[in-house]
Amino acid sequence: MDYSPPPLFKQGTSAVARLVLYVGIALALLVVDARFDALRVGRQVAATVLMPVERLVLAPRDALRTMFDYAQSSATLATENRELRQNAVQQAQASVRQAQLEAENNQLRKLLGLAQQSATPVTAAEILYDARDPYSQRIVIDKGSQHGLRAGYPVIDERGVVGQVTRVSPFQSEVTLLTDKDQAIPVQVVRNGLRSVAFGGARAGHLDLRFMAAAADLQQGDLLVTSGLDGTYPPGLPVAKIVQIERKADTAFSRVYCEPVAGVRAHRQLLVVRYDANIPAREAVEARPEAPVKGAKSAAARAAADSAAAAKASPAKEAPR
Repeated sequence: MDYSPPPLFKQGTSAVARLVLYVGIALALLVVDARFDALRVGRQVAATVLMPVERLVLAPRDALRTMFDYAQSSATLATENRELRQNAVQQAQASVRQAQLEAENNQLRKLLGLAQQSATPVTAAEILYDARDPYSQRIVIDKGSQHGLRAGYPVIDERGVVGQVTRVSPFQSEVTLLTDKDQAIPVQVVRNGLRSVAFGGARAGHLDLRFMAAAADLQQGDLLVTSGLDGTYPPGLPVAKIVQIERKADTAFSRVYCEPVAGVRAHRQLLVVRYDANIPAREAVEARPEAPVKGAKSAAARAAADSAAAAKASPAKEAPR
């Protein structure tokens, strides 16, 4: 009888022998491929055949990586865009601030030079805000009676008259601008010395000379300065330039429109001129006519003496006759 085990339980070559065989084959292939490059064609064929399988296997990974990169790049771009916008806004603000500081510095230099050249004491002031009345053109400055200011003092900038102090408190004052409808200033034409009064309010931001004769010697571009006749403004301060003259044949007067030469609404720093005109009091003005009366008496006395001398001389002439 045959006692050999059934085919299912038959044992072939041992596992160790097969391992040694396969390792030997692998080493032989490595040596042959390294020295003679004999498997290059086989590798190319295997790579070509397995490429679709590799792409299919790597598709989920590539999709996840693409989504992650997209989300990350979107967040990065949004952050960079926000930072760039903030930097642009900051740079724009810095540029505007620098321009404002340069303009303010130039104006302060001009005001400083004007203050040094002025023979009248001046006080530097800064505009705090516009007055609350929307129907008037007034501003509030940061200097008051504690700084030596009084109502009536003129307010100027480096180019000319801006307005006049109309209300004073201890630490701030209210200034009425030249262009206010209730403001008037005596002026004089530099070219020919013609005097008039400039009023505000006829046109927004302009002055006008009212009741000027139609034949008055005025020309477009004439410079108007303060005449100093009111005792409030010192003479010679630039006020405005004539920009338009309306002469009508049916009236004896002409309408003259002027533009202020000062930056009425353009600056924050101003100068208050502490100008006190040497105007005598009313009592002195009323008492002054006594001097002409005394002179009249002396003139009358002289006239009487002359008449007496003439009377004495007349008989002497009549005697020979």
